[in-house]
Amino acid sequence: MIVCSCNVIRESEIREAARKGSNTPEAAYETMGCEPVCGCCLDYAQEIIDEERATRRSYLRVVA
Repeated sequence: MIVCSCNVIRESEIREAARKGSNTPEAAYETMGCEPVCGCCLDYAQEIIDEERATRRSYLRVVA
């Protein structure tokens, strides 16, 4: 699914950036060599990042 139509960024790319440590959409986009243009995608991108971070925290609790 496309999250950012201005930069054609997919949900999977946002999730990957979050797993690699990006905490904000701006940081995630930077890892892909771009930046937000219109900003309409930022809330949804942040939700995706927050989901990935929550999943990672849950996984780390189970492993520990």
